[in-house]
Amino acid sequence: MIVFEKRGLVNLEETARIAVETARERSLPIVAASNTGRTIRALLAEAEKQGYKGKIVMVSHVYGFQKPNVNELSDEERRSLREAGVVIVTAAHALSGAERGISSVFKGAYPVEIVAHTLRMFGAGVKVAVECALMAADSGAVNAGEPAVCLGGSGGGTDTACIILPSYTAKLFDTKISEILCKPGLMEG
Repeated sequence: MIVFEKRGLVNLEETARIAVETARERSLPIVAASNTGRTIRALLAEAEKQGYKGKIVMVSHVYGFQKPNVNELSDEERRSLREAGVVIVTAAHALSGAERGISSVFKGAYPVEIVAHTLRMFGAGVKVAVECALMAADSGAVNAGEPAVCLGGSGGGTDTACIILPSYTAKLFDTKISEILCKPGLMEG
């Protein structure tokens, strides 16, 4: 496992290199969180450089995440990425979604939020990678129980890559984190 000194966008290129290299060597699909397409563009560039021809799945924020009826991924970029062969999943967050809506009104901690916070003990990117793996399996973009290289991030950029055997959200605890390929150290505030 590679441990980065800092978290966030500074690690995007190296995370993309590690992810594509691993996916190419092991014939695995790639699943990545990306709100604007920046991470996916880095993965596409690295895939071309390394000759990776496998599946790339983008998991984006839902509409209304930042502003009502708005998605951070522009329609033009969504169209362009699809034309490049990227599968795009836009769905409610598997580890918050409706539960966060309940907890924000009624206060308190709820089980799925506890799972999310527990995963963050390994780093925000690990939690995001697991969540994206679940969402991709739920949508049929990857197969449940089959490994995928999954990327997440923290501090405003992709900095974590894991090999995950996702399950469906309804079978959350069947999900397995097989390997953490890279992530930031947790000593930085």
